[in-house]
Amino acid sequence: MRIIVPIKQVPETSNVKMDPETGTIVRSGSEAVVNPLDLYAIEAALQLKDKTGGTVHALSMGPPRAEKAVREAIAMGCDGGFLVSDRKFGGSDTWATSYIISQAIKAAGEFDLIITGERATDGDTAQVGPGIAAWLDVPLATYVSSVKTPVAASAPEKLEVERLVEDGYQQLSISLPALLTVVKEIAEPRLPTLGGKKRAMATEIPLLNSENLSMEAAFLGLKGSPTKVVKIRTPQVTRGGKVVNAEGDTKGAVSQLMDFLKEKELV
Repeated sequence: MRIIVPIKQVPETSNVKMDPETGTIVRSGSEAVVNPLDLYAIEAALQLKDKTGGTVHALSMGPPRAEKAVREAIAMGCDGGFLVSDRKFGGSDTWATSYIISQAIKAAGEFDLIITGERATDGDTAQVGPGIAAWLDVPLATYVSSVKTPVAASAPEKLEVERLVEDGYQQLSISLPALLTVVKEIAEPRLPTLGGKKRAMATEIPLLNSENLSMEAAFLGLKGSPTKVVKIRTPQVTRGGKVVNAEGDTKGAVSQLMDFLKEKELV
């Protein structure tokens, strides 16, 4: 089984900054890490590989430094990876991003399964995974919490998966090739090993860009993105509350509290 895991390098949560002019995230000058939720996708892929054989390749779209994310995935156990990077891709929204990644996956060769994280911590949309599936026209299962090991280990035609839904779990049988987005329940990510880190340093990471990918130029970057951020503002935290001090008068304090809640139309 050949598995592709699209991953993203994101700013650390405390360092997220936005460009007020373009409405895009400022990535230069901030510490970047592998999207934490993508680590669960990597682990799910590696566990499937351990049980069924095959290969796992990570794929990351971003600036040149996103190569570090690919190498981290290889250090965890992935067999190889690809960097999708081009200035023309800058500012892409989820629609354009999923298009670019889908074309990169096509260029990377045949695949049986694509596994992504539930969402990225910087955009928090959960749209790219389903978007990739739509562009590639493959079946999709979102919020997958477990995958049953296929009986035909080497070349399974279907996977039995369990999805996390609002009122419990849903059992699905999905035909391959397919795309899964996974939640934290799927597995506990393993740590990179010393041997893995050495192998990651020595592994060649192919670059996929607008020159070696077959893509529509109108679908790329900020200009090719149908969604736009019109305005960015920081919400102001207002605390127009009232301090109630009982001072031994519990009934009086409760009365004051109820009056305040009624004034705010909360009860």
